[in-house]
Amino acid sequence: MNNFYTVNILDLIETVGEEETKVILSDFKCSINSEIEEFLHKSAIEFAKRKMSITYLVIDNIGQVIAYFTLTHKPALVPSRLLSNNSKKKIERHARMDEETKSYIVSAFLIAQLGKNEQYPEKIRYSGMDLMDQAINILKCVQRKVGGGIVFLECEDNEKLLKFYQSEHNNFGIYGERIAESEHTRYKQLLRFF
Repeated sequence: MNNFYTVNILDLIETVGEEETKVILSDFKCSINSEIEEFLHKSAIEFAKRKMSITYLVIDNIGQVIAYFTLTHKPALVPSRLLSNNSKKKIERHARMDEETKSYIVSAFLIAQLGKNEQYPEKIRYSGMDLMDQAINILKCVQRKVGGGIVFLECEDNEKLLKFYQSEHNNFGIYGERIAESEHTRYKQLLRFF
């Protein structure tokens, strides 16, 4: 039986030091999406120290990072025309309407990064659903302490990713899209309510 532990990167730095944390993170590989790997190697520590976002590492019982996710809070602009009447009622509890843009302005939790280490042995299973559940559980604890009720994320316009996020288990719905001109990439914006 494999045991997995979810560790706040700041706690890891406090326990083993920043240099050792960098060594631990350097073993993480994700060739499917280099942005996931690059963020963990180059930005996660600095973002955490500056309190811009907090990365949580899923570590096995021998200290290998098998997955991670990064959380923060950020304002989001949600066009009302893209929401169902039921979703409008839910979002109105957490947002205000900008009459000029006919969009809701909401401060929401953002799942900024979500990734699994491709080097982790195949015989040990830790699914994307497990990873998402860990992120949502932490956000529910934060929500209980400070309020809030909306989680959002962006992902590449990829059928497999969209199916994962929109599954009945994860329950995210598309509310918009963003095109990153510099990367020539289209991102779908998704949200869910607690």
